[in-house]
Amino acid sequence: MTYDGGGGRKRDERMENDVEEDEEEEETGGRGLQAWERVYADERSWEDLQEDESGLLRPIDTKTIAHAQYRRRLLQRSTHGASRIQKGLIRYLYVVIDLSRAASETDYRPSRMAVVAKCAGTFIREFFDQNPLSHIGLVTIKDGVSQCLTELGGSPDSQIKALMGKLECSGDASLQNALDLVHGYLSQVPSYGHREVLILYSSLNTCDPGDIMETIKQCKKAKIRCSVVGLSAEIYICKHLSEETGGLYTVALDESHLKELLLEYAPPPPAIAEYAIANLIKMGFPQRGAEGAISICSCHKEAKVGGGYTCPRCKARVCELPLECRICGLTLVSSPHLARSYHHLFPVTPFNEVSHTLPIRLQQKLPQTCFGCQQSIISHGSKSNPHVSCPKCNQHFCLDCDIYIHESLHNCPGCESQRQQST
Repeated sequence: MTYDGGGGRKRDERMENDVEEDEEEEETGGRGLQAWERVYADERSWEDLQEDESGLLRPIDTKTIAHAQYRRRLLQRSTHGASRIQKGLIRYLYVVIDLSRAASETDYRPSRMAVVAKCAGTFIREFFDQNPLSHIGLVTIKDGVSQCLTELGGSPDSQIKALMGKLECSGDASLQNALDLVHGYLSQVPSYGHREVLILYSSLNTCDPGDIMETIKQCKKAKIRCSVVGLSAEIYICKHLSEETGGLYTVALDESHLKELLLEYAPPPPAIAEYAIANLIKMGFPQRGAEGAISICSCHKEAKVGGGYTCPRCKARVCELPLECRICGLTLVSSPHLARSYHHLFPVTPFNEVSHTLPIRLQQKLPQTCFGCQQSIISHGSKSNPHVSCPKCNQHFCLDCDIYIHESLHNCPGCESQRQQST
Protein backbone atom coordinates (compact mmCIF):
# COMPACT_ATOMS: atom_id res chain seq x y z
CA MET A 1 0.00 0.00 0.00
CA THR A 2 2.82 2.35 0.72
CA TYR A 3 4.28 1.65 -2.72
CA ASP A 4 0.96 2.24 -4.45
CA GLY A 5 0.38 5.41 -2.51
CA GLY A 6 3.87 6.62 -3.32
CA GLY A 7 3.34 5.84 -7.00
CA GLY A 8 0.05 7.69 -6.89
CA ARG A 9 1.73 10.67 -5.34
CA LYS A 10 4.44 10.53 -8.02
CA ARG A 11 1.81 10.37 -10.76
CA ASP A 12 0.06 13.39 -9.24
CA GLU A 13 3.36 15.30 -9.18
CA ARG A 14 4.04 14.45 -12.83
CA MET A 15 0.55 15.59 -13.82
CA GLU A 16 1.05 18.88 -11.96
CA ASN A 17 4.42 19.42 -13.67
CA ASP A 18 2.88 18.74 -17.08
CA VAL A 19 0.12 21.25 -16.39
CA GLU A 20 2.69 23.86 -15.30
CA GLU A 21 4.76 23.27 -18.46
CA ASP A 22 1.67 23.64 -20.66
CA GLU A 23 0.77 26.90 -18.91
CA GLU A 24 4.33 28.19 -19.39
CA GLU A 25 4.22 27.35 -23.12
CA GLU A 26 0.89 29.17 -23.47
CA GLU A 27 2.30 32.23 -21.68
CA THR A 28 5.46 32.28 -23.79
CA GLY A 29 3.57 31.78 -27.04
CA GLY A 30 4.87 28.26 -27.69
CA ARG A 31 8.53 29.13 -27.10
CA GLY A 32 9.10 26.06 -24.94
CA LEU A 33 11.08 24.29 -27.67
CA GLN A 34 13.80 21.72 -27.46
CA ALA A 35 17.39 22.82 -27.96
CA TRP A 36 17.63 21.40 -31.48
CA GLU A 37 14.30 23.05 -32.37
CA ARG A 38 15.45 26.46 -31.12
CA VAL A 39 18.57 26.26 -33.33
CA TYR A 40 16.49 25.94 -36.48
CA ALA A 41 13.93 28.51 -35.28
CA ASP A 42 16.61 31.10 -34.55
CA GLU A 43 18.65 30.55 -37.71
CA ARG A 44 15.56 30.29 -39.98
CA SER A 45 17.57 28.10 -42.34
CA TRP A 46 14.59 27.50 -44.64
CA GLU A 47 14.88 31.11 -45.81
CA ASP A 48 18.28 30.27 -47.38
CA LEU A 49 16.68 28.01 -49.99
CA GLN A 50 15.00 28.78 -53.28
CA GLU A 51 13.26 26.73 -55.95
CA ASP A 52 14.94 26.45 -59.36
CA GLU A 53 13.38 25.91 -62.80
CA SER A 54 13.08 22.14 -62.30
CA GLY A 55 11.34 22.45 -58.92
CA LEU A 56 14.36 21.46 -56.81
CA LEU A 57 15.49 23.35 -53.72
CA ARG A 58 18.85 25.07 -54.11
CA PRO A 59 20.83 27.37 -51.79
CA ILE A 60 20.26 31.04 -52.56
CA ASP A 61 23.03 32.56 -54.67
CA THR A 62 24.02 35.34 -52.28
CA LYS A 63 26.81 36.52 -54.60
CA THR A 64 24.36 37.25 -57.41
CA ILE A 65 21.96 39.00 -55.01
CA ALA A 66 24.75 41.17 -53.59
CA HIS A 67 25.89 42.08 -57.11
CA ALA A 68 22.32 43.02 -58.09
CA GLN A 69 22.10 45.33 -55.06
CA TYR A 70 25.47 46.83 -55.97
CA ARG A 71 24.40 47.46 -59.58
CA ARG A 72 21.23 49.15 -58.35
CA ARG A 73 23.33 51.52 -56.24
CA LEU A 74 25.75 52.05 -59.14
CA LEU A 75 23.00 52.96 -61.61
CA GLN A 76 21.41 55.28 -59.06
CA ARG A 77 24.81 56.90 -58.46
CA SER A 78 25.42 57.40 -62.19
CA THR A 79 21.97 58.98 -62.58
CA HIS A 80 22.75 61.51 -59.87
CA GLY A 81 26.17 62.17 -61.36
CA ALA A 82 24.64 63.10 -64.72
CA SER A 83 22.87 66.11 -63.23
CA ARG A 84 25.37 67.09 -60.50
CA ILE A 85 29.02 66.33 -61.07
CA GLN A 86 30.56 67.99 -58.02
CA LYS A 87 30.61 65.67 -55.03
CA GLY A 88 31.57 65.98 -51.40
CA LEU A 89 34.81 64.02 -51.22
CA ILE A 90 35.84 65.31 -47.78
CA ARG A 91 33.01 64.31 -45.45
CA TYR A 92 32.64 64.70 -41.71
CA LEU A 93 29.98 62.19 -40.68
CA TYR A 94 28.56 61.40 -37.25
CA VAL A 95 26.65 58.12 -36.93
CA VAL A 96 24.04 58.43 -34.18
CA ILE A 97 22.94 55.03 -32.82
CA ASP A 98 19.77 54.67 -30.76
CA LEU A 99 20.49 52.41 -27.75
CA SER A 100 17.26 53.04 -25.87
CA ARG A 101 15.06 50.21 -24.61
CA ALA A 102 13.46 50.04 -28.07
CA ALA A 103 16.77 48.70 -29.44
CA SER A 104 16.36 45.55 -27.33
CA GLU A 105 13.28 44.44 -29.28
CA THR A 106 13.62 41.02 -30.91
CA ASP A 107 11.78 41.64 -34.19
CA TYR A 108 15.30 41.60 -35.68
CA ARG A 109 17.23 38.43 -34.85
CA PRO A 110 18.61 38.28 -32.18
CA SER A 111 17.79 41.94 -31.39
CA ARG A 112 17.74 45.34 -33.05
CA MET A 113 20.87 46.35 -31.15
CA ALA A 114 22.90 43.38 -32.42
CA VAL A 115 21.74 43.83 -36.01
CA VAL A 116 22.41 47.57 -35.97
CA ALA A 117 25.92 47.01 -34.55
CA LYS A 118 26.70 44.43 -37.23
CA CYS A 119 25.39 46.57 -40.10
CA ALA A 120 27.06 49.69 -38.69
CA GLY A 121 30.42 47.90 -38.68
CA THR A 122 29.95 46.92 -42.33
CA PHE A 123 28.94 50.48 -43.20
CA ILE A 124 31.97 52.01 -41.44
CA ARG A 125 34.41 49.86 -43.40
CA GLU A 126 32.62 50.56 -46.69
CA PHE A 127 32.50 54.29 -45.84
CA PHE A 128 36.28 54.55 -45.46
CA ASP A 129 36.80 52.43 -48.57
CA GLN A 130 34.65 54.83 -50.60
CA ASN A 131 35.77 58.03 -48.80
CA PRO A 132 39.47 57.74 -47.91
CA LEU A 133 39.72 61.48 -47.18
CA SER A 134 36.74 61.59 -44.84
CA HIS A 135 36.23 61.26 -41.09
CA ILE A 136 33.59 59.51 -39.04
CA GLY A 137 32.48 59.64 -35.40
CA LEU A 138 29.97 57.74 -33.25
CA VAL A 139 27.28 59.08 -30.92
CA THR A 140 24.88 57.01 -28.80
CA ILE A 141 21.55 58.02 -27.23
CA LYS A 142 19.96 56.27 -24.24
CA ASP A 143 18.41 57.23 -20.90
CA GLY A 144 17.40 60.52 -22.51
CA VAL A 145 21.08 61.54 -22.80
CA SER A 146 23.38 61.74 -25.81
CA GLN A 147 27.00 60.63 -25.44
CA CYS A 148 29.93 60.99 -27.84
CA LEU A 149 31.37 57.50 -28.16
CA THR A 150 34.25 58.37 -30.51
CA GLU A 151 35.59 61.59 -31.96
CA LEU A 152 35.99 62.20 -35.69
CA GLY A 153 38.72 59.94 -37.01
CA GLY A 154 39.90 57.92 -39.97
CA SER A 155 40.41 54.46 -38.46
CA PRO A 156 37.57 51.96 -38.98
CA ASP A 157 39.01 49.44 -36.52
CA SER A 158 39.02 51.87 -33.58
CA GLN A 159 35.47 53.02 -34.36
CA ILE A 160 34.09 49.47 -34.54
CA LYS A 161 35.95 48.40 -31.41
CA ALA A 162 34.53 51.31 -29.43
CA LEU A 163 31.01 50.54 -30.66
CA MET A 164 31.13 46.84 -29.76
CA GLY A 165 32.22 47.68 -26.23
CA LYS A 166 29.20 49.90 -25.47
CA LEU A 167 26.21 47.80 -26.56
CA GLU A 168 23.81 48.32 -23.66
CA CYS A 169 20.16 49.37 -24.01
CA SER A 170 18.21 51.38 -21.45
CA GLY A 171 15.81 54.31 -21.07
CA ASP A 172 14.33 56.56 -23.74
CA ALA A 173 15.84 58.23 -26.80
CA SER A 174 16.28 61.99 -27.13
CA LEU A 175 16.67 63.14 -30.70
CA GLN A 176 17.13 66.78 -29.71
CA ASN A 177 20.03 66.04 -27.36
CA ALA A 178 21.76 64.06 -30.10
CA LEU A 179 21.35 66.89 -32.62
CA ASP A 180 22.59 69.48 -30.12
CA LEU A 181 25.69 67.40 -29.38
CA VAL A 182 26.47 66.75 -33.05
CA HIS A 183 25.81 70.40 -33.95
CA GLY A 184 28.41 71.49 -31.42
CA TYR A 185 31.06 69.23 -32.96
CA LEU A 186 30.27 69.80 -36.65
CA SER A 187 30.06 73.58 -36.32
CA GLN A 188 33.85 73.56 -35.83
CA VAL A 189 34.47 71.64 -39.07
CA PRO A 190 36.25 73.62 -41.86
CA SER A 191 34.04 75.15 -44.53
CA TYR A 192 35.34 72.82 -47.25
CA GLY A 193 34.12 69.75 -45.34
CA HIS A 194 30.64 68.34 -45.91
CA ARG A 195 28.84 68.00 -42.58
CA GLU A 196 26.55 64.99 -42.30
CA VAL A 197 24.64 63.05 -39.67
CA LEU A 198 23.28 59.51 -40.10
CA ILE A 199 20.81 58.46 -37.39
CA LEU A 200 19.92 54.78 -36.82
CA TYR A 201 16.67 55.21 -34.91
CA SER A 202 14.80 52.35 -33.21
CA SER A 203 12.28 54.25 -31.06
CA LEU A 204 8.81 55.44 -31.97
CA ASN A 205 9.09 58.65 -29.95
CA THR A 206 11.63 61.14 -28.65
CA CYS A 207 11.97 62.55 -25.13
CA ASP A 208 13.30 66.10 -25.62
CA PRO A 209 14.02 68.79 -23.01
CA GLY A 210 13.09 71.70 -25.32
CA ASP A 211 11.79 72.69 -28.74
CA ILE A 212 13.29 70.31 -31.27
CA MET A 213 12.10 72.51 -34.15
CA GLU A 214 14.58 75.18 -33.12
CA THR A 215 17.35 72.60 -33.06
CA ILE A 216 16.43 71.51 -36.60
CA LYS A 217 16.62 75.14 -37.75
CA GLN A 218 20.10 75.44 -36.23
CA CYS A 219 21.25 72.29 -38.06
CA LYS A 220 19.89 73.66 -41.32
CA LYS A 221 21.62 77.00 -40.76
CA ALA A 222 24.92 75.20 -40.02
CA LYS A 223 24.61 73.27 -43.35
CA ILE A 224 24.39 69.88 -41.62
CA ARG A 225 22.71 67.25 -43.76
CA CYS A 226 20.76 64.85 -41.51
CA SER A 227 19.57 61.44 -42.72
CA VAL A 228 17.60 58.88 -40.71
CA VAL A 229 17.20 55.12 -41.10
CA GLY A 230 14.31 53.86 -38.99
CA LEU A 231 13.94 50.32 -37.67
CA SER A 232 10.32 50.37 -36.52
CA ALA A 233 7.96 52.69 -38.42
CA GLU A 234 7.84 56.11 -40.08
CA ILE A 235 7.91 59.02 -37.65
CA TYR A 236 6.93 62.56 -38.58
CA ILE A 237 9.75 64.32 -36.73
CA CYS A 238 12.41 62.19 -38.45
CA LYS A 239 10.87 62.84 -41.85
CA HIS A 240 10.66 66.58 -41.12
CA LEU A 241 14.32 66.61 -39.99
CA SER A 242 15.47 64.94 -43.21
CA GLU A 243 13.41 67.17 -45.48
CA GLU A 244 14.56 70.40 -43.81
CA THR A 245 18.27 69.55 -43.88
CA GLY A 246 18.38 67.94 -47.33
CA GLY A 247 18.87 64.37 -46.13
CA LEU A 248 16.98 61.13 -46.69
CA TYR A 249 14.58 59.20 -44.50
CA THR A 250 14.00 55.48 -44.98
CA VAL A 251 12.61 52.61 -42.90
CA ALA A 252 14.25 49.18 -42.98
CA LEU A 253 12.11 46.09 -43.50
CA ASP A 254 14.62 43.47 -42.38
CA GLU A 255 18.33 42.98 -41.79
CA SER A 256 19.30 42.68 -45.46
CA HIS A 257 17.25 45.78 -46.31
CA LEU A 258 18.89 47.69 -43.45
CA LYS A 259 22.35 46.78 -44.76
CA GLU A 260 21.39 47.85 -48.27
CA LEU A 261 20.03 51.19 -47.04
CA LEU A 262 23.20 51.92 -45.07
CA LEU A 263 25.48 51.11 -48.00
CA GLU A 264 23.64 53.70 -50.09
CA TYR A 265 25.12 56.39 -47.81
CA ALA A 266 28.71 55.16 -48.33
CA PRO A 267 29.51 56.78 -51.74
CA PRO A 268 30.11 60.54 -51.76
CA PRO A 269 26.80 62.36 -52.22
CA PRO A 270 26.29 65.11 -54.81
CA ALA A 271 27.25 68.47 -53.38
CA ILE A 272 24.35 70.81 -52.64
CA ALA A 273 24.42 73.53 -55.30
CA GLU A 274 23.84 76.25 -52.72
CA TYR A 275 26.89 75.20 -50.69
CA ALA A 276 29.17 73.91 -53.48
CA ILE A 277 32.07 76.35 -53.22
CA ALA A 278 35.53 75.59 -54.59
CA ASN A 279 38.29 75.74 -51.98
CA LEU A 280 42.03 75.24 -52.06
CA ILE A 281 43.13 73.00 -49.20
CA LYS A 282 46.64 72.72 -47.81
CA MET A 283 47.64 69.08 -47.37
CA GLY A 284 50.75 67.38 -46.11
CA PHE A 285 52.10 64.01 -47.17
CA PRO A 286 53.88 62.57 -44.11
CA GLN A 287 56.56 59.90 -44.22
CA ARG A 288 56.35 56.57 -42.48
CA GLY A 289 58.39 56.49 -39.28
CA ALA A 290 61.19 54.02 -38.61
CA GLU A 291 60.17 50.78 -36.97
CA GLY A 292 62.55 51.05 -34.04
CA ALA A 293 62.11 54.76 -33.32
CA ILE A 294 60.48 55.89 -30.06
CA SER A 295 58.38 59.07 -30.14
CA ILE A 296 55.41 60.64 -28.40
CA CYS A 297 52.18 60.25 -30.34
CA SER A 298 50.16 63.49 -30.58
CA CYS A 299 46.93 61.48 -30.97
CA HIS A 300 47.12 59.42 -27.76
CA LYS A 301 49.68 61.62 -25.92
CA GLU A 302 51.89 58.67 -25.02
CA ALA A 303 55.21 57.19 -26.15
CA LYS A 304 55.05 54.55 -28.87
CA VAL A 305 57.66 52.42 -30.57
CA GLY A 306 57.92 52.22 -34.36
CA GLY A 307 55.40 52.92 -37.08
CA GLY A 308 53.31 56.07 -37.27
CA TYR A 309 53.76 59.09 -39.51
CA THR A 310 55.67 62.34 -39.11
CA CYS A 311 54.01 65.65 -39.96
CA PRO A 312 56.12 67.47 -42.58
CA ARG A 313 55.41 70.89 -40.99
CA CYS A 314 55.80 70.46 -37.23
CA LYS A 315 57.45 66.99 -37.12
CA ALA A 316 54.76 65.65 -34.76
CA ARG A 317 53.92 61.95 -34.81
CA VAL A 318 50.45 60.65 -35.70
CA CYS A 319 49.18 57.06 -35.81
CA GLU A 320 46.79 57.00 -38.73
CA LEU A 321 45.83 58.77 -41.95
CA PRO A 322 43.93 60.82 -42.99
CA LEU A 323 44.06 63.13 -39.99
CA GLU A 324 44.40 66.76 -39.04
CA CYS A 325 47.62 67.33 -37.13
CA ARG A 326 46.82 68.09 -33.49
CA ILE A 327 49.78 70.50 -33.27
CA CYS A 328 49.71 72.64 -36.45
CA GLY A 329 46.28 71.73 -37.91
CA LEU A 330 47.65 70.58 -41.29
CA THR A 331 45.55 67.97 -43.12
CA LEU A 332 47.67 64.83 -43.45
CA VAL A 333 46.90 62.36 -46.24
CA SER A 334 48.71 59.88 -48.46
CA SER A 335 48.86 59.77 -52.25
CA PRO A 336 46.76 56.54 -52.47
CA HIS A 337 43.97 58.38 -50.65
CA LEU A 338 43.83 61.01 -53.39
CA ALA A 339 44.03 58.38 -56.13
CA ARG A 340 41.14 56.38 -54.66
CA SER A 341 39.01 59.51 -54.40
CA TYR A 342 39.66 60.49 -58.01
CA HIS A 343 37.47 57.80 -59.56
CA HIS A 344 34.36 59.33 -57.93
CA LEU A 345 34.81 62.46 -60.07
CA PHE A 346 35.23 60.56 -63.35
CA PRO A 347 33.53 57.18 -62.83
CA VAL A 348 33.63 54.30 -65.29
CA THR A 349 30.46 53.87 -67.35
CA PRO A 350 28.20 51.15 -65.87
CA PHE A 351 28.54 47.83 -67.70
CA ASN A 352 25.64 46.03 -69.34
CA GLU A 353 24.34 42.77 -67.92
CA VAL A 354 24.64 39.75 -70.22
CA SER A 355 21.67 37.45 -69.96
CA HIS A 356 22.46 33.77 -69.32
CA THR A 357 19.18 32.75 -70.98
CA LEU A 358 20.43 33.45 -74.50
CA PRO A 359 20.14 30.69 -77.11
CA ILE A 360 22.95 28.16 -77.11
CA ARG A 361 24.23 29.25 -80.52
CA LEU A 362 24.62 32.84 -79.24
CA GLN A 363 26.21 31.75 -75.96
CA GLN A 364 28.85 29.81 -77.88
CA LYS A 365 29.92 33.02 -79.64
CA LEU A 366 30.49 34.85 -76.33
CA PRO A 367 33.95 34.90 -74.68
CA GLN A 368 34.48 32.00 -72.30
CA THR A 369 36.82 33.80 -69.90
CA CYS A 370 36.72 37.11 -68.04
CA PHE A 371 38.91 39.78 -69.66
CA GLY A 372 40.08 40.99 -66.25
CA CYS A 373 40.95 37.90 -64.19
CA GLN A 374 40.93 35.33 -67.03
CA GLN A 375 38.63 33.06 -65.02
CA SER A 376 36.03 30.97 -66.82
CA ILE A 377 32.53 32.41 -67.06
CA ILE A 378 31.09 29.11 -68.32
CA SER A 379 29.44 26.91 -65.69
CA HIS A 380 28.19 23.50 -66.86
CA GLY A 381 28.29 22.63 -70.52
CA SER A 382 27.81 25.74 -72.61
CA LYS A 383 25.70 27.65 -70.06
CA SER A 384 27.31 30.94 -69.03
CA ASN A 385 27.37 32.38 -65.53
CA PRO A 386 25.96 35.88 -64.88
CA HIS A 387 28.46 38.45 -66.14
CA VAL A 388 28.61 41.93 -67.70
CA SER A 389 30.11 43.58 -70.77
CA CYS A 390 31.57 47.03 -71.39
CA PRO A 391 29.33 49.07 -73.72
CA LYS A 392 32.39 50.71 -75.37
CA CYS A 393 34.89 47.89 -75.97
CA ASN A 394 32.41 44.98 -75.67
CA GLN A 395 34.77 43.02 -73.40
CA HIS A 396 33.15 40.65 -70.88
CA PHE A 397 33.88 40.68 -67.15
CA CYS A 398 32.81 38.54 -64.20
CA LEU A 399 30.87 40.00 -61.27
CA ASP A 400 33.93 40.42 -59.04
CA CYS A 401 35.87 42.31 -61.72
CA ASP A 402 32.82 44.49 -62.37
CA ILE A 403 32.82 45.68 -58.75
CA TYR A 404 36.61 46.10 -58.65
CA ILE A 405 36.73 48.20 -61.83
CA HIS A 406 33.96 50.58 -60.76
CA GLU A 407 35.23 50.94 -57.19
CA SER A 408 38.99 51.17 -57.73
CA LEU A 409 39.96 51.95 -61.33
CA HIS A 410 39.61 55.05 -63.49
CA ASN A 411 39.26 53.29 -66.85
CA CYS A 412 37.93 50.03 -68.22
CA PRO A 413 40.88 47.61 -68.83
CA GLY A 414 39.38 46.60 -72.18
CA CYS A 415 39.10 50.21 -73.40
CA GLU A 416 42.62 50.93 -72.12
CA SER A 417 43.98 47.90 -73.99
CA GLN A 418 42.33 48.99 -77.23
CA ARG A 419 43.67 52.51 -76.80
CA GLN A 420 47.23 51.23 -76.33
CA GLN A 421 46.95 49.00 -79.40
CA SER A 422 45.71 51.86 -81.55
CA THR A 423 48.57 54.13 -80.45
